[in-house]
Amino acid sequence: MATGILGLGSSGSNGLSQELIDKLKTAEGKSKIDPYTKKLESWDKELEKIQDVESKIKDLLTTMSNFDLYKSTANAFEQVTASTTGTSAVFNALDVSGLSAGTNSVTVTQLAQRDVYQSNGFGDKTVQIANGNDSGDKISIRIGGESETTFEFSTVGKTYQQLAEEINKNSQITASVEQVGDSSFKLVVKSKDSGTSNALTITQTGVDLGLSESSNKVLSAQNMKSTVDGIEYDVSSNTITIQGNLTMTAVSLGTSTISIQEDKSGITTGINDFVDKYNALSSLIDQEQFSEDSPISDIGSLKLVMGNIKNALFANYGVDEDKNVFNYGFSLDQYGKLSVDSTILGKAVSDDIDGLKSLFVGVAEKPGIGTYLKEYLDDLDGFDGLMTKYGETMANNKTKLEADKTKAQELLDSKYSLMSQQFASYTAMITQMEAAFGGLKMMIEQSAAGN
Repeated sequence: MATGILGLGSSGSNGLSQELIDKLKTAEGKSKIDPYTKKLESWDKELEKIQDVESKIKDLLTTMSNFDLYKSTANAFEQVTASTTGTSAVFNALDVSGLSAGTNSVTVTQLAQRDVYQSNGFGDKTVQIANGNDSGDKISIRIGGESETTFEFSTVGKTYQQLAEEINKNSQITASVEQVGDSSFKLVVKSKDSGTSNALTITQTGVDLGLSESSNKVLSAQNMKSTVDGIEYDVSSNTITIQGNLTMTAVSLGTSTISIQEDKSGITTGINDFVDKYNALSSLIDQEQFSEDSPISDIGSLKLVMGNIKNALFANYGVDEDKNVFNYGFSLDQYGKLSVDSTILGKAVSDDIDGLKSLFVGVAEKPGIGTYLKEYLDDLDGFDGLMTKYGETMANNKTKLEADKTKAQELLDSKYSLMSQQFASYTAMITQMEAAFGGLKMMIEQSAAGN
């Protein structure tokens, strides 16, 4: 005799479990969710590679800036070294590109200094100035000669400290209250700048602080006097500019010299560094181009970058377009690796520096390799630059992938949430049917036993 109808008597509802739903959801997720996960993982790997490419482009850009015609400081062909003798002067140049080779001799016979006055001593800088409180009591300070402006500072109701603060509001004068003893102070007034044109003349009206006494003028304004390569200078500052952008600052009396020589060592170093950086970028792009596992989605853009760099490198330069890297010891091997013959390059640095400069730096009418490549590489990360657009495309792709994965996950979750509800309903129905069948089975068994 049958023990169940369609398996209902065998507790078939137990098979409709959450475990079964989870297994079904996991299996479907592998086909609908995992592809997005793998694409996002590939995106991360592509980003890492692109950042590596950009890093090597920046390295090459940094190297080529040493051969840029429009560099704000000296390029590799304009470097100089300097040596000095003596201690009377120090020299400095923010930009050495305009300096000429040779020796400059400086003899300092007088240092520039400013006017310095001191008041009579007083015991408390915070007390009101004595005998200076009548209307019109003041200190007058004239800067320069008779035709210069006179500044007046009232002493009425002021302490020494307040008077110093008032004087300091003038950009051409400085004042301070200095403690010169354990319980003694003095008001010190100085011209802001050195030189006779900034000399101070102090007069007092209705008050006597001692500032106009000759004994209290502790330093007198004077100009710096020196001779530089036979040229006499008599100026208000201790710093002068010679050769256009070489500054000389007098620090003591005596004679000093500065000898300037051309420094060509950076040329060879810079060119060799360019070769290394070029090969590093070229090798990376070649590696991604021929790799079956490369995550790069647009290798064509990177090939275009490298192609433009190669076109610039192997083009002709010079005003007459007669300069080429192959004329100066450069060569390529069968794998496209760039190298330079140090002997040929060294001879060019010694014997044909102008030709080498026209090749790498050039002139405004005909920029050289360095000038051209610096501008091109700089533009790659510009507003409309190729690498900028590559980055924008990658960002858009990631946004779309993440949105598509989220949508697919939501659909999958919704489908199996509904399935869980349906399974719960089916389980209840099957349980009821199994209970009913159990009663029917008992009646049948009792009827059979009675017979």
